[in-house]
Amino acid sequence: MDFELSDEQRLIRSQVRDLCDEFGDEYWREKDLNHEYPTEFFEAFADGGWCGITIPESYGGQGYGVQEASLVQQEIARSGAGMAGTSITAHHTFSTEPLVAFADEEHKERYLPDIADGSVQVCTGVTEPNAGTDTSRIETVAERDDDEYVINGQKIWTSKAQEADVIMLLTRTEPRAESDRFGGLTLFFTEFSRDMDGVEVSEIPKAGRGASDSNEVWFTDVRIPADDRIGEEGSGFRYLLRFANTERIAIASNAVGVGQAAIEKAAAYAGERVVFGNPIGSYQAVQHPLADSWAKLEQDELMIRKAAWLYDADRDCGAEANAVKLRASEDSLEACERAIRAHGGMGYASEYDVERYWRETMINVIAPISNEMVKNYIAEHVLGLPKSY
Repeated sequence: MDFELSDEQRLIRSQVRDLCDEFGDEYWREKDLNHEYPTEFFEAFADGGWCGITIPESYGGQGYGVQEASLVQQEIARSGAGMAGTSITAHHTFSTEPLVAFADEEHKERYLPDIADGSVQVCTGVTEPNAGTDTSRIETVAERDDDEYVINGQKIWTSKAQEADVIMLLTRTEPRAESDRFGGLTLFFTEFSRDMDGVEVSEIPKAGRGASDSNEVWFTDVRIPADDRIGEEGSGFRYLLRFANTERIAIASNAVGVGQAAIEKAAAYAGERVVFGNPIGSYQAVQHPLADSWAKLEQDELMIRKAAWLYDADRDCGAEANAVKLRASEDSLEACERAIRAHGGMGYASEYDVERYWRETMINVIAPISNEMVKNYIAEHVLGLPKSY
């Protein structure tokens, strides 16, 4: 693989950077403070054609791969938007992967063009309160009734459920069996709205991403078309794995972007702030941590490119996607803390933004899967060690 970005990839990065320059820290600080959805940013993102970056051109998208999509996510995060900006856009670029890869032609034509042009909003319903990391224990049930399925159950941490028009939804169509824990899981991509009969949506107050809502969602006898099932009944977990690897690459890209934004802010402040007659950036106690974080984030960016390249080449990237999620999330959190420390007391002030970056990137350490579970995966599947849980 070539570690240099292609001319086309550099152009994508430049265009996204120009778009994000119209929505700086002040915009995102205000949205975070008021817990207000960034409608203006999403509309500009959609008008630029970026909602369909990974959707094939035959359905109105741009037909790029995860390499290009990860660049877009990194630039959004780096612009000051943080995880709020990437959260409202990532569902378009990553949650559609199972639909693109496994759905039938009519199913794709029903949803992909509207997703690509940004006329509909996308959310994902996978996580449940009683299952957590153990997806095999989800309890949301889809029962077949002629040409429909009837959905009953609960999802949690469903981002954008307040605005969404469609949902990628994981359900159980057969009881869980110890002999095949992930059998009987079925994946849908279907219409969704908080105003639908039988749907209840409640926002979860949280530490960061104030501009992007996270929600609990309840389904009570909600009917959806059987034609909105992705692939075969009972094979949903296999289809979901395609999304899981792209999600980890996306999380890593987001984390690197936030970390880079924090280090850039801290370096600028350290170069201007004078204490004891010198810029504080001249003191090694300030400059060394920032330099160390810069180097770590550069390494993480290279590993993102490797994982994304493997995915786009249709090669196994599970280990790489998990590893870069682990490293980038930890390095980003460290970078944001170091940026706060470099600012001293002002690092705790909202006007300097680094405290918001720290709150934004904290989620990458614990979601969509905790770093402890990532280490379990690497230990078992890469190092061949016994299963520990």
